[in-house]
Parts: sequence; C-alpha cells; structure tokens
Amino acid sequence: MRLGWLAMIALACALAWFGWTPQAAAQSGLDISLEDYMKEVGSRAKLIPKGQLVIDGARKFCGARPTVMDPKFDSWGGAYPGFVILNPDRLKGLPTAVKFYVYAHECGHQFVGRDEEAADCFAVKRGRRRGWLDATGMAQICAFISKLKGDGEHDAGTVRCEKMRACYNAVTPRSASTAD
Repeated sequence: MRLGWLAMIALACALAWFGWTPQAAAQSGLDISLEDYMKEVGSRAKLIPKGQLVIDGARKFCGARPTVMDPKFDSWGGAYPGFVILNPDRLKGLPTAVKFYVYAHECGHQFVGRDEEAADCFAVKRGRRRGWLDATGMAQICAFISKLKGDGEHDAGTVRCEKMRACYNAVTPRSASTAD
C-alpha cells in the first residue's frame, strides 16, 4: 500500500516537473476535476452545462454530467469522472451517427469506468435502445473505427467493430429518436 502511494507521489512530481497537461494526466491514468481541467485549458474550451449539449440538432445527455468542448483535445472525445470532453473540430464532417457514438462512448466511461470495450458496448446499446442507431449508422461507425490501429487500451478498429456489432445485435431497438 505504501509503495502505491509513493508511486503516485512520484508520478505527480514528474508531471509537475515536465509540464502537466490534461492529456498527460489522462495517459497516466490520473483523474482531474472539471475545475482543474478548465483552469488548465483556459478560454479555448467551452463548458456546456448538463442537458444543454446539442449535436446535429439533437439534445444529448450524460446524466448530470456537463460537456467540455475543447478544440485542442488530442482525440475526438475523452472522459474524466464527472465530465465528458468533445473536440468539435475533429467531429466536423463526421456522420451524425458517428458523432452520437463518440459522445455516447465517452459518456459510457462515466458508468463503466476505463474499460474501452465496455464503453463501446454501452454506446452501441444506448443508440440502439434510444433509436438513433440503425444498421446504416452502425456501418458508418464501423467504417470510422476500422481505420484505427489500436493501442494499449483499445483493440484494433476491426476487432472493436466486431464486438460492437455483437452488442448491437443483442439489443431490441425502440422507435427512432435522436434525443438521449
């Protein structure tokens, strides 16, 4: 137990010494507060209160969690306990179903933790149950995700797609709705 705390202290000191960033904190597995994130990114990011996010005309919700729109975030989206991050510049031009998936995936982390496969399944099941994800949208998500090579946390995109299709097929759809 003592060794774990010493490791966390050493990591925190290293981040402080080499320049802490939200992305560095995320990659190290550290969690940061919404207040610390907003202070770090400054005026470049916009905080969207819970229930106020609109993507392609549809209001999106992640329980009581707000969303940070950060055009410099190094991915399409991210999540820390208590808030979701979206990069609006990276989302531009993507099909609506893919944008909804990215948001639902990051929202899923709020409920399933850091498990990427579980967050993918959460997103697909949410879309299918809520009616915004159909076979065409699933194909768009797979086309998007299949290009990704994978890393220490994510399977290769083609593997992720296969697993998401299984989640999709395990859920009975409701009537179409873009609201969350």
